[in-house]
Amino acid sequence: MINSVLVVDDSKMSRKLVIKSLPPEWDIPIYQAANGIEALSIFHEKKPDVIFLDLTMPELDGFGVLGELQKEGARVPVIVISADVQTQAYERAITLGAKAFIQKPMSGDEIKKVVQELHLL
Repeated sequence: MINSVLVVDDSKMSRKLVIKSLPPEWDIPIYQAANGIEALSIFHEKKPDVIFLDLTMPELDGFGVLGELQKEGARVPVIVISADVQTQAYERAITLGAKAFIQKPMSGDEIKKVVQELHLL
């Protein structure tokens, strides 16, 4: 059961689009972070059940967040949402523990499909 979500992207508009696309039955707290440092701080404080993570951000990018979570042994599912669709970016994100990779611009249907595939509903 999902009790809270963390959406991480340096673009406020992108965060809003992700939040708008989340399953309507998730009437839960949704935390937001504009960079990886904020994301890790919120993760440690709030313990969200799933993270939607951009890769390209200032201060600490998504790869850095994934690396830290992996180092800590965190078991939170991370869904990467990124415009960086190079094969090496995808492979690196998955190797660092991402459970799924959605290409920007994304749609609500894509988020719904991934959430269902990961049994997060």
